[in-house]
Amino acid sequence: MADSNSGGTQSHKLWGGRFAGGPAPELEAVNRSIDVDFRLWPFDLQLSKAWAATLAQAGVLTAEEGAEIQRGLDVVARQIADGARPTAADEDVHTLIDRLLHEAIGAPASRLHTGRSRNDQVATATRLWTRDACRRLDGLLRDVQRAMVEQAESLTDDLMPAYTHLQRAQPVLGAHWMLSHFWPLARDRRRLTAASAAAGVLPLGSGAIAGSAFPIDREMLRGMLGFEAVSPNSIDAVGDRDFIAEVLFALSLLGAHLSRLGEDLILFGSSEFGFVRFGDAFSTGSSMMPQKRNPDALELARGSGSRMLGDLVALLGTLKGLPSGYNKDLQEDKRSLFDAVDGMSLLLPAVAGSLASLTFDRKRMRAAVTSSMMATDLADYLVRKRVTFREAHGAVGRLVREAEERGVEMTDLPFASFQVASSAFGEDVMAELRAETSVRHREVAGGTGPAAVRQQLEAARGELGAA
Repeated sequence: MADSNSGGTQSHKLWGGRFAGGPAPELEAVNRSIDVDFRLWPFDLQLSKAWAATLAQAGVLTAEEGAEIQRGLDVVARQIADGARPTAADEDVHTLIDRLLHEAIGAPASRLHTGRSRNDQVATATRLWTRDACRRLDGLLRDVQRAMVEQAESLTDDLMPAYTHLQRAQPVLGAHWMLSHFWPLARDRRRLTAASAAAGVLPLGSGAIAGSAFPIDREMLRGMLGFEAVSPNSIDAVGDRDFIAEVLFALSLLGAHLSRLGEDLILFGSSEFGFVRFGDAFSTGSSMMPQKRNPDALELARGSGSRMLGDLVALLGTLKGLPSGYNKDLQEDKRSLFDAVDGMSLLLPAVAGSLASLTFDRKRMRAAVTSSMMATDLADYLVRKRVTFREAHGAVGRLVREAEERGVEMTDLPFASFQVASSAFGEDVMAELRAETSVRHREVAGGTGPAAVRQQLEAARGELGAA
């Protein structure tokens, strides 16, 4: 949306007086942004009402003109809410509202654009929309987290393998694994909150680039529109899209976290793992294979990270080459922003539903916990007997190798094998090969011990309750 300080009236364009003729159809086609920015209309009306009040307070409008414009903007709001849509002559959302306002109140409508530009106008509307989007996304994220907490609460007594390098590593409580996906989303919510705060700087009053020539009260505007601060530099204000980059970065990282969650669940739901079963309402079938149960929502979650990243890279690629101030390239910012927010707004409810509808095969999860996964516990046992960890590591490694060569579990090795590996092993060593013993050893804060997991669950519930 370009700079517009002229008062041309043809087709209610907000520019054009210095041109002898109208723009070429090809230019109008590529220049027209109404199909993208139409959704800004509630926020453009909101800032226009605040602008009219500020103009009246500054004496630029009479009280009667200000009241008439306010009334007209309310009429426009009702018309659009009731289905009024752009015509072919509406270049952007600002032009649409200007046209409807003229139809509603006539000549006083021409005074509303005094002292402002579409440059500071669109920057303000986009910030208002972004803050609203961050609030909406936060609510959807909380729904996903709530589903995680509910599943975690059902898994507080259930053991499963944890994996490193996609190899079975150590036993953990199922709740501990589930909450490992909760905390990244908590960080994502904080990043969205920070991005919303970054969007809370008011550009309106910056004009096209040099500031408004009228004595408008920007602090009054700030308060009316709910911003936290006023932009300190008019050149920077009209060209600043850092807040969009911050939202897109937050959504890109959220996409990566949802991708990892999706990958875990897709693997755990495969026949080879069989830890989870996907709910019917959030699964699809195959057009050829009647037996298939496909976790499409989770696969789309796995693919979301690349889409979000693409939107972020597109914006950063646009911003990096721009000179200061407003440039038409910035019209593309909303395509990336809207696409990312739309995509995530569709995805998050499907992820929340998929999580809520999962059922866990606790027996299969427990059966996947083998005695070799307690090898570290055996080494820790020896360390408690004053054996150095290096010596303990070697001794346990020999036991693991012997069990593999015999094709048995470590619990099936004779006690003599343990004594050969290290004379520090006592008759009580077999208790260390139980997964329940392993997790009870790990009561450190943030660990998988039962008490530690209960504390973690309490913290997770507190995280949700604090919102």
